[in-house]
Amino acid sequence: MSEPHSYWPLFDLVVRTPRLEIRMPNDNDFASLIALIDEGIHDPATMPFLLPFTDTPPVRRARTSAQFWWRQRAEWSPDNWSFSGAVFVDGRVVGVQGMESRHFAALRSVETGSWLGRAFQGLGLGKEMRQAILHLAFDGLGAQEAHSGAFHDNAASLATSRSVGYTENGETRALRRGTADRMVNVRMDRASWVERRRDDIEIIGLDACLPLFVGTPEETA
Repeated sequence: MSEPHSYWPLFDLVVRTPRLEIRMPNDNDFASLIALIDEGIHDPATMPFLLPFTDTPPVRRARTSAQFWWRQRAEWSPDNWSFSGAVFVDGRVVGVQGMESRHFAALRSVETGSWLGRAFQGLGLGKEMRQAILHLAFDGLGAQEAHSGAFHDNAASLATSRSVGYTENGETRALRRGTADRMVNVRMDRASWVERRRDDIEIIGLDACLPLFVGTPEETA
């Protein structure tokens, strides 16, 4: 019988920096991720996420979180993919760094998003994991641009975006716990990334995954 990784090579994809590594979580990682969410991601008085999953009661949140990660695998296609990489420091999960795209082979555009457990915030890990996922996007996949965003009062997220080279790209209105609020959009182009690219980030196992990100000639013809 084939090993799961032979037909789902994304389990072998790792982005590694001197401080951390990012990889797709397997089912054995779910308990650690859910425990990290339960320990807290943000001040309950505010909501940094478009999807307010942290407001969900813990038992249901654990179930829907697992469903979310399973759904990403089940619905993955080269034209519509979402990679939510678990972030590990010294073997311990500390957060999630995501990247998603639609029609990537044609548009070469990605969107990034992330969260860190509160115990690991303020240590520079948010910047490090953003740089790691941008390295995967631009160096590994050949992206031409990356987008992100945050609510106007999420100073930490916006500061991280600025620190790695994103620039503001207008505003949109979005629902926040059922109320309209301002979302600040940011964008980085390939030239800005090249100016800041690091030479100490390693991507492991990407070749086998490329058809899942960009399709095969038959799929993109």
